[in-house]
Amino acid sequence: MSNSERNEAGPAIADPIAFQLFRHAIIGIANEMALTIFRTAYSGVLKSIMDYSTAICDREGRLAAQGLSLPGHLCSIPIALKATLARMEAAGDRIAEGDVLVMNDPYSGGMHLPDIFTFKPIFVEGEIVAYAAAVCHHTDVGGRVAGSNASDSTEIFQEGIRIPPLKLFRAGQIDTTLMEMLKSNVRIPERLEGDLRGQLAACRLAEIGIQALATRQGTKRFVELIDDMLAYSEILTRAAIAELPDGDVTFTDYIDDDGIDVGTPIPLVCSIRKSGEQLCVDWTGTAPQVKGAINNTFSYTAAASYTAVKTVLADGAPNNDGVFRAIEVIAPSGTIANAVMPAACAARGLTGFRMADCAFGAMARLAPGRVMACGDGGNTNVSIGGWTRDRKPFIFVDFVSAAWGARPWKDGLEGNTTIFANMASYSIETVESENPLVVTANEFVDDTAGAGKFRGGTAMRRDWMLLEDEATLSVRADRQSHRPFGLAGGHDGAPGRNIMVGADGTTRTLVSKFTMAMCKGDVFTHHLPSGGGYGDPLERDPNAVLEDWLDDYVSTETARDVYGIVIADGRIDTEATQARRAELSAA
Repeated sequence: MSNSERNEAGPAIADPIAFQLFRHAIIGIANEMALTIFRTAYSGVLKSIMDYSTAICDREGRLAAQGLSLPGHLCSIPIALKATLARMEAAGDRIAEGDVLVMNDPYSGGMHLPDIFTFKPIFVEGEIVAYAAAVCHHTDVGGRVAGSNASDSTEIFQEGIRIPPLKLFRAGQIDTTLMEMLKSNVRIPERLEGDLRGQLAACRLAEIGIQALATRQGTKRFVELIDDMLAYSEILTRAAIAELPDGDVTFTDYIDDDGIDVGTPIPLVCSIRKSGEQLCVDWTGTAPQVKGAINNTFSYTAAASYTAVKTVLADGAPNNDGVFRAIEVIAPSGTIANAVMPAACAARGLTGFRMADCAFGAMARLAPGRVMACGDGGNTNVSIGGWTRDRKPFIFVDFVSAAWGARPWKDGLEGNTTIFANMASYSIETVESENPLVVTANEFVDDTAGAGKFRGGTAMRRDWMLLEDEATLSVRADRQSHRPFGLAGGHDGAPGRNIMVGADGTTRTLVSKFTMAMCKGDVFTHHLPSGGGYGDPLERDPNAVLEDWLDDYVSTETARDVYGIVIADGRIDTEATQARRAELSAA
């Protein structure tokens, strides 16, 4: 498409300043929604880790603006909203002012059961102009394991209560029967209700803001401006795609296993085809859906695809439906990338993270020098739940993050969440004050970073000791046998590890995904993987190696045998280093 054709296809912006003010106003409302949930949430998963997203969709259900939250939810909200509206239309249930829609069913447009969506239609002068949307990961939605996120469930019916698209509010009145049913099927009902009310508050705030904006602009102009926003993002996205070389590339990675067929690797195959201003991310060849609960829904697969492409494009296009128009995503039905009933999917986050890694690997082949090496493979989910001595339920859900892979121009980060998640970490004080747990270790692991001209982020370790008599521990982890990959000659990152140290002093090495009992005094130790390196380690700046040695990120042996840097008495031995690097280069 030529520049003149692109301008003709794009929005006719008579007043660019007014357009930009509108664009930032609607994005600001979505951001205020996110901050409202942060301020009002009951559970640590929301107020500490921030596993939620907010958005404004137009009256057709298209994403218009997404709040400052998770890339993993990049297209889940519009997919869930459109599925919900279709269900309402099929049932002849008209959307009225004051309604609030709710759902979590992965097979009705959702993702996994802990992610509950709320949608509020926004009316101006009796006409729907937009929808406010919020999706939050709830601590517990029932099922066989506290936290509702076990990797070793084998069908959706084991994972918790499924909520088809329903009305939680009708014309401003709450459906008390539905609310009581939800509360009766979860372990901590007041937490579920409190977090839902946080979502409702965010949607109400958006309603006020959008009504004011639409009234000020006029309904017709408001709708036109949203259309302009979507076209604006499409133009920027297509222009950035056009700068990439045409071609077809494929990258294959492996999940260790599904937690049921332990030791059986699961292939993820990502092919990217780029032609002109259009790009296709194709997951054909990826494994069929599996027995364990790591099966993915299409929306999360699409989000992983969009995240990898958009990160590389770095085009400044606002996150909305216009981006999706330029990027086609193919995920064959019945695969782990697009599971069908009755596949379990509570732990689908793991597969989504790994698919983002795989898509980045493919993009590295399409656009070398613009993609970082592989990070920790996505956060690890640790859930510990049970009952206190006086029969009160407790549920602790943590998503632990470790490291980015090295970038083509800089080292990777440590102690940071994956790009696909954008989540925070629990403070130790909060964990211990709200749960019968003691965190006995929270530290970086020495000498684990993937080596390279730029090294990956180091691995991280966290230990939890149980103070109650017993609890159920559920863990979703990976990258124990298939390590985070390096790029451009960089080394792979270190693998993850799970260890249980019993109160009696016994030590057991555990697999990556499991559910088991914990007893008082038991300590569960988790080592996250580290990030992969980028570039030849022998090209690393010697002073950077020395600095890492001083920080205990690199051992004397690794400095000498991998980087060729000989350190003696806390200083670089220049003559010995030259000889050692020459020796390693020759080898």
